[in-house]
Amino acid sequence: MAEEKTTDFGYQQVPIAEKASRVARVFDSVAGKYDLMNDLMSGGIHRLWKHIAVELSGVRAGDRVLDVAGGTGDLTARFSRLAGQEGRVILLDINASMLEVGRDRLVDRGLVANIDYVQANAECLPFADNTFDCVSIAFGLRNVTDKAAALASLRRVMKPGGKLLILEFSKPTHALLGKLYDTYSFQVLPRIGALVASDADSYRYLAESIRMHPDQETLRDMMAEAGLVDCQFKNLSGGIVALHSGRKA
Repeated sequence: MAEEKTTDFGYQQVPIAEKASRVARVFDSVAGKYDLMNDLMSGGIHRLWKHIAVELSGVRAGDRVLDVAGGTGDLTARFSRLAGQEGRVILLDINASMLEVGRDRLVDRGLVANIDYVQANAECLPFADNTFDCVSIAFGLRNVTDKAAALASLRRVMKPGGKLLILEFSKPTHALLGKLYDTYSFQVLPRIGALVASDADSYRYLAESIRMHPDQETLRDMMAEAGLVDCQFKNLSGGIVALHSGRKA
């Protein structure tokens, strides 16, 4: 009998077919407190990271933008304003709970005119080739089962000359910062999750998933292997987060 293929789910190895459902359970659990937890975990600095990503996106009036793993809609809201009435922004997430929270929050803010919502997997996006001027994925790629397939799918739906932005936790550039970050991630973060979201395990998984994600140089090389050009990255907060970018030739 052939050995069953596995993939990482945090520090565990699980059957490939199970990872998406396990990740879904994590985000079903945390969806309602997701934004609050982001503010608590990062001291609010996640908003600056997202602001930098949007500033570097180059999105202009009339553009079509795809916000993959868009969750509660932070980037979608910013892209919506830049794309304007002539543009279109799609908030896409694989998780129905996150998508519902994102839709509700954007509607509450009056952002309805140029935003659509799609539930789909980043590995097989349900759009035609050459559709979007800009594609972003923020804090979502590390949860994807097949990252190479996702990168190929993201590239496929981009227009020639279009830009891909990947905002994701990464590897701190200084050893001392890395040690402090590890202590925070594995000692403090699950306790905050338990107190605020009544879910320590999900936040323990999130900390582990960050450690299993490719480092800055590896992800840049993966983007190039997917056929993107001008692949580069910018470290934020000492490499705790990195913003990768690339273009479709």
